[in-house]
Amino acid sequence: MANIRSQIKRNRQNERRRLRNKAVRSEMRTRTKRAIVAAEASAEDSAELLRLAVKRIDKAAAQGVIHKNQAANRKSRLMRRAAEAEAASSG
Repeated sequence: MANIRSQIKRNRQNERRRLRNKAVRSEMRTRTKRAIVAAEASAEDSAELLRLAVKRIDKAAAQGVIHKNQAANRKSRLMRRAAEAEAASSG
């Protein structure tokens, strides 16, 4: 445990940020998973779930939880998986 007051405060800040980042990252993963499952099941609300997943990824990048390039990579991979699932279900 730190003895220096500034380090004690820094530890508190880091813990708050860690918990906030954990919540944002968890929600991002959940929405991504729901969008993929809906696309593979060719559900009627799959486009809406995909939109919400992309929105959450963008928001996580804006908050600094993930890097903007990682957000772009995640969105690209998500869109590609959704398109493949749609093609497989219709074809």
